[in-house]
Amino acid sequence: MIRFASREYADEEIYAILDRPIGEWFRRKFGTFTPPQRYAVVEIHKGENVLISSPTGSGKTLSAFLAAINELVLLGKEGKLEDQIYVLYVSPLRALNNDIRRNLEEPLSEIREVYRELGYELPEIRVAVRTSDTSSYEKQKMVKKPPHILITTPESLAIALNAPKFSQKLKTVKYVIVDEVHALAENKRGTHLALSLERLQNLAGDFVRIGLSATIHPLEEVAKFVFGYNDDGSPRPGIIVDVNPSSH
Repeated sequence: MIRFASREYADEEIYAILDRPIGEWFRRKFGTFTPPQRYAVVEIHKGENVLISSPTGSGKTLSAFLAAINELVLLGKEGKLEDQIYVLYVSPLRALNNDIRRNLEEPLSEIREVYRELGYELPEIRVAVRTSDTSSYEKQKMVKKPPHILITTPESLAIALNAPKFSQKLKTVKYVIVDEVHALAENKRGTHLALSLERLQNLAGDFVRIGLSATIHPLEEVAKFVFGYNDDGSPRPGIIVDVNPSSH
């Protein structure tokens, strides 16, 4: 069942699911969680599909990534972080992709610093962008040593799923984040992406689906687009986090 989030978690409840140094980093950098983070982070951590609709600048991108980063860091700490893709981030805006990479690399290096202070040496969590601008040399490198977090566009994902070698690297995906959903939900690019995500599901099995969107209605329909459908045609379950000022 698709339902609206009814539970806003307290900061302490969110800190409780984060590894202590990540919580420490977050506290130093931001001090407190934003509304989308209070509703979404714990649910994503539990493995729920989540659609977050909130204004720009409200911390929704970090809401989407925080639980996944936490998991990658824990794997790294335990020496279990493999050379494989765990997180797939898809945005229709190619220009956004390099920003997102920078916006991830900075926190990841800051988090490593906090771990270092506390006496842990973390392996690097690699982030890479794969779009039509990516050179074939870079693409070859990704086949040999895939990033842990892959940033791409709907079109490049479709091509990657058709690439015999690279598609095998997508078998390990655990989280898929679809950004700017409002720019995709009602057009052909969105239809193609929905198909690609089902192909990915056939390849990788179940993964957590996270949609990020500016204001868009009706949210239930948008959630069905992001979460997809079960084999019997019923919508996959998940939670809608709607923190737009106008919706209250």
